[in-house]
Amino acid sequence: MKFNISRPLVTDLTHGGVTIALEMRKHFPDVMAWDFYGTLGDDDREMLIEKGVDVVEGPVNGSTVIAPVHCPVRSDLTHHEITGWLLGSWRREKGVPVVEVTGVKGKTSTVWILLSIMKGLEPLVLSSLGSWAGDELLMRDISIAPASIIETVNLAEHHDYGAAIFEVSLGGTGLADVGVLTNIAEDYSIRRGTSRASRAKEQIFRSRLVCCEYGAFRRYYSNFRDRTNTFSVRDAEATLHVEEVKYGLESTEAIIHARGLKTIEGNLLDTEFQIQTFAPAEHQLSNVIAAAGAALTLGFDVDDVQRGVGAYHGIPGRTSMRELNGTTIIEEINPGLNVRAIEYTLQMAEELPDPVVILGGRYGVTCEEIDESRLSGILSDYDLNFIFTDELGYSIMRKTGGDGIYFKKPEDALRVGLNHRTVVLIYRSEYGDLTKR
Repeated sequence: MKFNISRPLVTDLTHGGVTIALEMRKHFPDVMAWDFYGTLGDDDREMLIEKGVDVVEGPVNGSTVIAPVHCPVRSDLTHHEITGWLLGSWRREKGVPVVEVTGVKGKTSTVWILLSIMKGLEPLVLSSLGSWAGDELLMRDISIAPASIIETVNLAEHHDYGAAIFEVSLGGTGLADVGVLTNIAEDYSIRRGTSRASRAKEQIFRSRLVCCEYGAFRRYYSNFRDRTNTFSVRDAEATLHVEEVKYGLESTEAIIHARGLKTIEGNLLDTEFQIQTFAPAEHQLSNVIAAAGAALTLGFDVDDVQRGVGAYHGIPGRTSMRELNGTTIIEEINPGLNVRAIEYTLQMAEELPDPVVILGGRYGVTCEEIDESRLSGILSDYDLNFIFTDELGYSIMRKTGGDGIYFKKPEDALRVGLNHRTVVLIYRSEYGDLTKR
């Protein structure tokens, strides 16, 4: 990637701008940083100044403005683009296969399924749960802003790894051999209502090839047909689709069909094979197909895919299942839960034996808040027993007319839920926050 950069001015120091400004300082003598959201701490401000970055109060004439795609500032380059530029030399020197995963829902699960498939390469991984080099944890609390890829690469400077898998918010950097777009489950607005998630995530098509959920491809991205493999649980028109699906709590079986799948070697793959994996509901199976498609696009064998998805048993503290006193507990704990994701889970819950749904969570765990009014209206469509918990659960219960069981603490709600054969816990939070309570 070649850009004409003059006097770079990095905006938004909340979402990775500090990291980008410091990296830019290695390449340019005159770098500026603009604290657009007014969140820069004193320590970071002093560090930027000490490193030769000029902290300014607004736009500067003649500068190349670098801003996140969601920031309502006129910019010349996005944080995604500049991250790809800054890591270009790393990409050329390492020469390892790179996958970037974006989308509205299912990003973290798709990364971890891919990790299971690619485990023999001991990949460098960035996800919303942390960053790793092989089995070694590099950093637990890290965002999935594009600048976090820079942090992860720097942290792994002295580690050996044979691949890289990066979860990235709102698009791709152009570093990837294969980009994955899991879905556009909700096309929420960004840039103070002047743009939308689908537009931002279009950046993933800077990858050499992309695996894109078929519905999103058909609606938003059909002009990228030549570089795209599609996947779908339901639609046989997709490059990858499934048949003969038998959902189960512990293991789901399906046959994956691939027709004309493009690989990075320039081949077209036609194959079909059976999988067994943890995917008790349709949206989870979609994540499995996304990861399988990315691996096949990279050139992994069918045997690698079957083994990897078979070894995947969910992510503890996200989508996972456990037994307690004879009750099956399915956990959907995620800071980014939205209405569509909850609908998927409620559809699954209706098929389970003697289910109870514990619904709740906290505010302020992501920038995107949940549409409570819409969710409240949807709950009445399901013949399920609900227990509400925490601040989000209380608000939703009030919006449904106040007719429900409520516990302030999720552990108290769970204690009552154990009277049922199956508990589905839908909780909007970081898992680490929940376990501290």
